[in-house]
Amino acid sequence: MKFEEEIKQSSFKNPKEKAIVNILYTGNWLRDRSEGLLKPKGINEQHFNILRILRGRYPLTICPGEIKEVLINKRGDLTRLLDKLVTMGLVTRDVNPDNRRMINLKISDAGLNMLSDLDPKLEELNQKNNALSHEESEQLSHLLDKMRG
Repeated sequence: MKFEEEIKQSSFKNPKEKAIVNILYTGNWLRDRSEGLLKPKGINEQHFNILRILRGRYPLTICPGEIKEVLINKRGDLTRLLDKLVTMGLVTRDVNPDNRRMINLKISDAGLNMLSDLDPKLEELNQKNNALSHEESEQLSHLLDKMRG
């Protein structure tokens, strides 16, 4: 279904406004679908993003500042997000032995296992909800990069 029908709005100031509204709508649509898989695990999209960042660095550690730089959604309180992941046993946090003012973070085995469990489910969800071909997906990514300048 066209997004104009979903939001019951058929007129826009111009095609650029229509594209921006469609991007916002589609982003929320994707987030809502992935939340259905993340919520039962007790995490949200930001927790998931942090776990993926840590997995990408595994087996090395990373400091909170490096995570903040690459987070997709930078609005949340990173300390609070990390506290929850540590409390859940998905992330370990240690003082850096070379600089006691820095914290080292590392994904735990439980965190790796959770991502291993979620990966195929999210892949299936993405395949089911994405009618774009690989070439169209590349083109869309290129256009979104171009939009951001």
